[in-house]
Amino acid sequence: MTKIIMSGCNGKMGRVITESVSLREDCEIVAGLDINQTQTSAYPVVSSVSELHAQADVLIDFSHPALLPDLLAFAKEKKIPLVLCTTGYSKDEVEAIEATAQEVAVFYSGNMSLGINLMIELSKKAATVFGNSFDIEIVEKHHNQKIDAPSGTALMIADAISSVMEESPQYVYDRHSYRKARGKHEIGIHSIRGGTIVGEHEVIFAGHDELFTLTHTAQSKEIFATGAINAAVYLAKQTKPGMYNMSDLLAEA
Repeated sequence: MTKIIMSGCNGKMGRVITESVSLREDCEIVAGLDINQTQTSAYPVVSSVSELHAQADVLIDFSHPALLPDLLAFAKEKKIPLVLCTTGYSKDEVEAIEATAQEVAVFYSGNMSLGINLMIELSKKAATVFGNSFDIEIVEKHHNQKIDAPSGTALMIADAISSVMEESPQYVYDRHSYRKARGKHEIGIHSIRGGTIVGEHEVIFAGHDELFTLTHTAQSKEIFATGAINAAVYLAKQTKPGMYNMSDLLAEA
């Protein structure tokens, strides 16, 4: 039985994960962390990392980047693995995550969906086949309450494509202020915010008289919850520090 601490337990994703865990037999949430201490679940909820005293095998975080320093310090002190699902980290914060992974196991992914991660692999393959003969644009759509833009998933896709290109591309976010013809070594990234869209990502490969697109639509938050829980159960079994991601989890499946 994997014992989990849920950071951001009273947020939208935290509540979905709590419900999903309650339906499983291989794990349980033993404590929650949230600035909102409303008691909605059977496990105790505290408002700061310093108040966490429950014995656990892993911590899942779906909260806010501002909490990251405290979580990293907690993980190193308690030697507890981290599943980081929060998006919007800065370059310095990502470097801090990587440094922590030298001491404890860290599962870090901008998206926990199996479908999205398959889409990333297909995008890399397409970029390899098309080379510089196709222009690449990424469009992501989310609900009107999402704060960060572009989404962490859009950046994951762009970084994956970039990793297989001969020349590192420039990411272009706003063509309104970018007043010149599109270059060959660019990836356009566009964000749409509206309504209750759970999450949609489209990768467009535009060539001469030819258009190739890959699209993923999330219809509920449950797919991300399932991925996060599976990652937690997987990470709790790892005996070595390091950075882990969805590719590692899928390779074991």
